Amino acid sequence: MLIRIVRMSFRPEAVGAFQTIFQESEQAIRSQPGCLYLELWQDADTPTIFCTHSHWESAADLNAYRQSELFGQVWPATKRLFSAPPLAFSVHHVQGDSAATPTSH
Repeated sequence: MLIRIVRMSFRPEAVGAFQTIFQESEQAIRSQPGCLYLELWQDADTPTIFCTHSHWESAADLNAYRQSELFGQVWPATKRLFSAPPLAFSVHHVQGDSAATPTSH
């Protein structure tokens, strides 16, 4: 399993537009082959910073999503709202309470 975190900073006036994009696309993203889990986080101290947290069966599944028509629509619309470049990275779970690890959407 691959865990993907994407940290995004938005212009204050663009936060609502981003939340709409996420709400309108989250079910379609969750339906992508290999997507096991998706959630959106908002920074507790800086409300213009959001992170997506997703779990994928494999890097190949994530890359297939990133090449999909859906991503080709959602990502450009989201990028236009940024106030700074995003930070995206993928990790593997190493240690911790596996019972607390989300496994379904």
